[in-house]
Order: sequence, then structure tokens, then C-alpha cells
Amino acid sequence: MARRERLAASPALVGRAAELELLVGALADPPTVAFVEGEAGIGKSRLVRECLQSPELSGLTVLMVTCPPVIEPFPLGPVVDGLRRLRPRPDDLELSPLAGALRPLLPEWADRLPPALEPSGDPAATRHRLLGALSELVERLGVDVLVVEDAHWADAATLEWLLILTASEGLDMSVVVTFRSTEVPAGSLLLRLTSRPLGAARIRVELNPLNVADTRRLVGSMLDTDAVSEQFAAFLHERTDGLPLAVEETIWMLRDRRDIVRQHDAWTRRALGAMNVPPTLRDSVLERASRLPPEGRTVLQAAAILAEPTDEALLSDVADLDEPAAKLGVAAALGSGLLREVGSGRLAFRHVLDALAIGASIPASERWALHRRAAYGLQRLEPQPVVRLAHHFHEAGETEQWSHYAEAAAALALESGDERTAVALLHGLLTSVAHPPVRRARLARRLGEVAVNRLTPLGGMESAVRETLSGVLDDPDLPEAERGDVRLLLGWMLFQVGEFEAGHAQFEIAVGELGPRPTSAAKAMLFLADPESERSWPAERHLQWLERATRLIPLIESPAERQVLAIDRVTGLLSLGEEAGWQAAAEIPRSAATLDERRQLVRVLFNVAHRAVHWGRYAEARRRLEGAAESARDAGFERVAEYARFHLALLDWYVGAWDGLAETVSGMGASEETHPLLRLAARSVQAMQEVAVGNRDAAERRARDVLEHATGTLDDPTILAAVALGRLLLADGAVHEAVQVTAAPMEAIERKGIWLQASDLAPVHIDALVGAGELSRAADVVESFATWTAARDVPTADAALLTCRAILAAAGGDLLAAAGLYADAAAAWADLPRPYDELLALERHGRCLLATGEQDNAVRVLSDVQQRLSTLGARWDADRVARALRQLGVEVARTWRRGRRGYGEQLSPREVEVIQLVARGMTNKQVADTLFISPRTVHRHVSTAMRKLDVSSRTALAMAAAEAGVLSADSEQ
Repeated sequence: MARRERLAASPALVGRAAELELLVGALADPPTVAFVEGEAGIGKSRLVRECLQSPELSGLTVLMVTCPPVIEPFPLGPVVDGLRRLRPRPDDLELSPLAGALRPLLPEWADRLPPALEPSGDPAATRHRLLGALSELVERLGVDVLVVEDAHWADAATLEWLLILTASEGLDMSVVVTFRSTEVPAGSLLLRLTSRPLGAARIRVELNPLNVADTRRLVGSMLDTDAVSEQFAAFLHERTDGLPLAVEETIWMLRDRRDIVRQHDAWTRRALGAMNVPPTLRDSVLERASRLPPEGRTVLQAAAILAEPTDEALLSDVADLDEPAAKLGVAAALGSGLLREVGSGRLAFRHVLDALAIGASIPASERWALHRRAAYGLQRLEPQPVVRLAHHFHEAGETEQWSHYAEAAAALALESGDERTAVALLHGLLTSVAHPPVRRARLARRLGEVAVNRLTPLGGMESAVRETLSGVLDDPDLPEAERGDVRLLLGWMLFQVGEFEAGHAQFEIAVGELGPRPTSAAKAMLFLADPESERSWPAERHLQWLERATRLIPLIESPAERQVLAIDRVTGLLSLGEEAGWQAAAEIPRSAATLDERRQLVRVLFNVAHRAVHWGRYAEARRRLEGAAESARDAGFERVAEYARFHLALLDWYVGAWDGLAETVSGMGASEETHPLLRLAARSVQAMQEVAVGNRDAAERRARDVLEHATGTLDDPTILAAVALGRLLLADGAVHEAVQVTAAPMEAIERKGIWLQASDLAPVHIDALVGAGELSRAADVVESFATWTAARDVPTADAALLTCRAILAAAGGDLLAAAGLYADAAAAWADLPRPYDELLALERHGRCLLATGEQDNAVRVLSDVQQRLSTLGARWDADRVARALRQLGVEVARTWRRGRRGYGEQLSPREVEVIQLVARGMTNKQVADTLFISPRTVHRHVSTAMRKLDVSSRTALAMAAAEAGVLSADSEQ
């Protein structure tokens, strides 16, 4: 299959609108001489072609003259070839006798040309007659535009003809000359042509590389889509420097190798790592390098090995050239255009792909020697560039030196916050060569510590690190205590990716190996004390591990290590529902001296805040979450900051602060940058809110989708998805399915004997059991809940327990008792405060009053509930109460079906404006500039519109908006 058929569309001309307009305008008003300047692959020929195909220039006669890079150019050869293509036979041209001078150039036209001229005896006069005849021929052919491509390779006679032609006062055509300024030979007549006054209007167009946005548009045009990931576009721009030909050839290569794929409706690369040089570009670079003297080629090889801007002295050392040879080589490399000055006396390749092409062409033995000279040259610098030294010693095969500098480079990378580089260095060092057991253990432990405590995602490196640590554990020569430390880190990594059982198994084994190391042993025990570490254990068993760790902590010498373990102990106590956790949290210091200690405080601040939400200590939770988010940002702990932002949104759901909440959780749930578990949790909150506002179908789809991917842990916010779906099923009378949906998480709570998460789930589960006639089972659940709650001060559990008891009382026919219990439950919810749960309890209180004959009180309660639900935004519930009131003859105002003044589920005018601009391909920043609003506001409008139209990408948003008829004609173009 031909290449063109493999892509959806030909590359578009992007980033050249101003240049194209200038060139078209100039050629439409002859005579004009236009110079189009730029490096190889910048798009000079494409610009000229697009210009000549424009409607303004249609029907013109164009003479194309292309100058090839031949070693011995034939005088006027490119012009002759162009003339032959334009007019195979010179019939009916009515040429003057002067045209006889063309016979030596065009022997195949001899029978149509005038007789040959008498020899003049003067070479200058002969050349003048020939060039004059050539100009006459071009004029008689009716040429409107003469295009000379790659004039830097033109022979002297062609350039001399151009000088005469463009200087003519009678010029009635336009001339376009394209060239690369870096490849114009010294003394070339082209310099005189571009600098001297001409007999026609003159313009100069200099083409620059594309920016990231234009690179993205170019790739999108080749793939026939606007869904190209920003990450891929930025990566491609970095690797190609925005050179259009390099971008196009790279996309061809990636498509040929199936190395780019669609993910979430966007084109991206499978792995944004190293990238080969497309063959076309490689051959072009190597051809240019081959024209240089040996010294120039050696300098290019040295620059490719160094791979960073460097001074002439180091370049000479690596190239192993004496001073005269080095100066000759540098001059030749600069003259080729492949090398350039980058300031401060430093030199570097003009483009990354050029360096890669040269580097790949160096034979292995020469490459090793170049790397060795580079390493020893860099060793003389102060401070030493340890990352570069590690690289060069590795490539030179000097293992000991490489090991030394790789460890130093990893430490430096960590200090600067570059965790990915640190992991890559340590992983490469650990896996590339054999090490003695002690060093191997040290490297494995350091690698695991960085991977476990990372602040940013590691991508594909994460699984590679886990496999490597597993391989280290298989080494029979590894000392037992070292094995325990490595196993501890592997367990953490497994737990972090949701492999809870595997991680738990590693921790249990590690405890037995860590006897001589109380710090590590205590860490393992505290992990096993976490109720999330093992799903089948009861709380008592976790508490046993917690007590064992608590006894070890005083034996640890390091105050910093004791504080870290004390933080983990606080988390364990609060997760197990132990009151002692609050006193332990109060004893944690509020300040820290080092960055690592500040990050530990951020961690405890968030962990305590997170548990405070479940306990119902909402004021404390908000204070701590806001502090954690701010402190995490200051400490560069983005992972914790992200979790804190979600739990603030969760807290807003509970306390009824719903303004803007839908936009917040929608953005989190749709963003690929959000941690996968948090995306599920955000969608769970979305499902709850969609139930409240009456978006039944969307709520059910979202809840079922979340439950398919839920982890099923006790601390899993996706329990809210089960609550949302359970409420919908109960409303539909599907009580048995409601029991099934809520039973799995409830059984996990009962099995553990930790009821912190029951405040959301228990009332819905008890409703389902009662509806299914399982009163005995419901009573057992409530009794277990009550036993746990009685020993603790957990406000959320108290309120939920009162609600469950009220449901049981009503099911048993004791409506007076149920009415009182619902009233008590409402008061308990209000104290938290949780207004939505308070109003649902009050609704049931009112219905119980109605069933006992207290209609006036019932109407008063239900009327107040209906109004407050409407104000809160719980339209589904407000409508249900309103229907009950109308059945009692109470006049209730109809709900405005378009929602509250926030436009409910309809697109607001501003959202429509934003969608229209997004559909035209604008970024959030461009939309913000156009509408004079902030990019953050644009993001909120886009997220809200995505939620309302139930889509998850900008492309799908534009398509859905078009189908809904909200896009203007301009937006759809």
C-alpha cells in the first residue's frame, strides 16, 4: 500500500499564514523578487507550492528551476532542465537571431532555433549573448513566475543570469528564490543577488520552526483529527525542534511501526521515550556531513557524543584534534549548518535529530573512545556534572566509575526533585552489571525507597522496578536483614498499585527477616496494623500488630525515624476507629526543619484530616485538609495535594456546599492526570449528586461503571457509588438487587468490625433488607453497628445508627417510635452538619407523623423539607416531597424544569460561547483571552459542559454540541 494511503490526510500548512499572505500578495503584483530563506526541512518549497496554488495566482505560467547538490554542476543546467519540463518543443516562439546562442545548451531544439551565431572570440561577450538569449526565451515562453529552488547549490552561470534578469528595468515577471543561508558557499554570487538593489519590488521571507501548538495542528492534520495529546505534541516538538519535515517524517515512521495509538479518543505515543531518526532525515544529515573535511566530521561526532552545548576546548579534547585541526573542524561544522553557536562561546547541534543521526553513524569502537574522552574531560569541571559523567563512563564500559557517578547522579536528581531520573539511574545501575551482594542490596534498597516515596508518577518504570526488586530477593547470597528491607519496599510498591494481598504477604515475611532492625520491623508491623492491608482479618488482629509496633518504637535511636513511625501509628489508630488516635495526633509536632520532615508532617496532616471526614469531625477535617493542600504544594508533594483536593470536595458534598461541586468532581473524574483511584472516587460523588438532582440515567451509568472498577477496600470512597445505585434501585422497587449492590461493602465492614464507613452505607442497606423482608438480618446488622458505636465518639456513626433504628422501628409497625428516632437522627445529622441526610431523615419523620394521624405537623415538616431540598439543589427529592404534599391538597410551586438559576442541566449562554471557541480548536488560554475571563474559569465551563452533555473529551464535546444545534456555522468550520 502506498504511504499516502496509510494516513487519513495530507499534512496541512500550519504556522505559515502570515508568510503565505505576504508571498501571495507580492506575486500578485509583479514584478517582484522574493527570497525565501530557511534551513533544510523548514518548509520553503511547501510555502512556494501553496502560494502558487492560491486562487489569486491560478492560471500563471511557472518556470520551476531546481538546483541539485551535484559535485560538478553543469552551467545553467537547472535552468535548461526547467525549460524542457515547461516546453518540450519551442514551436511558434518567434525568437530573434540572438536565440541561436542557445544551440549548445538545447541541442535537441536545434531544428527550431535560429542559426548559430558567429564566434565572438571574447568569452565574456559569448557568455553575455547566451544569458541574453536565455532571458529572451523565458520572456517569449510567457513565464509569469520564475522559481529557483535551493539556490545555495546553483552554479555560477545560473546565479549570474539571475543577477542580470532581476536587474533589468523591463522585468515583467516575478522571481522566487529559495535557499539555505547556512549552506551558501563563500564568494557565491547568491550573496550579491540577495543584497544588491533590484529593478523590481523585493521581499524577504525567513521561515522559523513551528511552536508546540502548530506542531500539534500539523500532526492532527496528518491523522485527520484534533485529538492529539498535548504530551505527545510537546514530546514531538522537543525531539524535532518544530522542523515541519522532521515532524512529518517522524509521524510516518511511528505510524509505519504502529508506535502511535488512540487512547481515550486522543492520538498519543505508546511510550514517550527514545525515538529513532526517520531514514529520510538521517540520510540527509549524513550526506551533508560527508561533504565536510575529516576534521569537520570528527568535530560533529564529538558534539553528538557530548549531546549538550559545550565549548571549543572540550569539543577539541573529545575529538582528539590539535588546535589548528580543531579550529578547521569547528569552522567546517559551523559552515555546514549542522552545528551552531548557542551563546557564551558554546556550540551545539542545530537539531536533536541531527545529533542522533550523526551519533548513530559512529562505529562502536570509535564511539567508546569518544565517550571515554568525554568522561575524562568532564571530570575536570567544577562542580562535576555527575549525570553526564555517569552516562559517558557507562557508554565507555568503565563500570566502577559509572557506578560511582550513577549513585551520585541519582542523589543529585532527588535533591532537585527529578525522581524519574533518579529511578532510571538506579535501576539501570542495578540491572546492567553484576554487583557484590552488599552493594546490590544497598542499590536495591535505595531504588525501592525512591520508588515508594516518590511524589510524581513513574509510568512504565514502576512495574520494571517491582520486577527488579523481586529479582534481588531471589539472590541466595543476600543477607537476611537486607532481604527484609528490600521485601518491605516491594510490599509497599505492590500495595500502592492495588495488589493488596501480594503486598500483605511480603510484609508478613519481612517481619520475620527484620529482627536485627527495629525501625524496619516496626514499619512492617504498622503496615500490617492498617486495616486495608488484609481484608479478611478482624480489627483485633490489626490492633495486635499495632501494639507490637508501639512497643518497638521507643527502642529506635533516631528521633526522625521515631516521628515517622509515630505518624504511621496515628493513621493506624484512627483507621481502626480507636479514640486514642486523636490524642496521638495531637502529640505530633506542628513544625519541621528539613524538607523530608515537612513532607512527613504533610502526610500526617492529610491522614488525620482524611479520617476526620469519616469520623464526622468536619470542622477539624476542613482545617486540616486546607492546611495539607497548601503545605503539600509548598513541599512539592503533589500526590498528597491531589488527595486533599478530592477530600475537600467530598466534604463539600457532605456539608451541602454544592455550588461548583459538580464542576470540581466532573473535572477530577474526567482528567487523565488524576490518580485512577481518585477518578473513581470523584465519579462516585458525581453519581450521588446526579441522584440528588434527578439525573437518573447518568447516575446509574456512572455508579455501575465505578462499581465495576472499585477496589472493595474499607477506605474506598467508591462505596458512595453503591449508595447511589442502591437508592435508585429502592426507588424502582428493585429491593433484591439493592440488597445485592450494598451487601458486598457491608459484609467487608462487618468482617473487619470497623464501622467508620457505615454512615453512608448502613441506612441504604437496612432499607434494602427491610424491603426484601429480611428483618432478622437487618436487626443483626444494626445490633453489630450499635455495639461498635457505643464504645466510641463517632458523630457520623451515631447519626447513621439512629437512622437505621428508625427504619427498623417503622418496619416493625411502631410509627411513633420511628417518628421520634427520625427526628433524633435529623438532629444528629444537623449537628455535623450534613443537611442532605438531615432533610431525608426529616422527610421520613414527616411521613411517620402523617401515618399516625398528625397531618398538620406532617404538612409543616414536609413543606419545610421540600423548600430546603429545593434550595439545596436536591431536585429529585424535592419533587418527591412536593408530590406527597399535593396529594394532601397543599399548593406547592412547580419546579422550574431548567433548574436553578445556574441553568441546571441546560447549557448556560457562557458555556455555549466557550464550546463554540473550543470547537474551533482554541486552547483554554486562547478562549480566556477571547472572552476576557481566566483560564481557570474556562476549564470550569468546559468541565461543566462535558458533564451536562455526558462526554469525556473536548472532541466529543464539540460533536455533542453540534448534534444539539448549539454551534454557530463559524464554529463548525
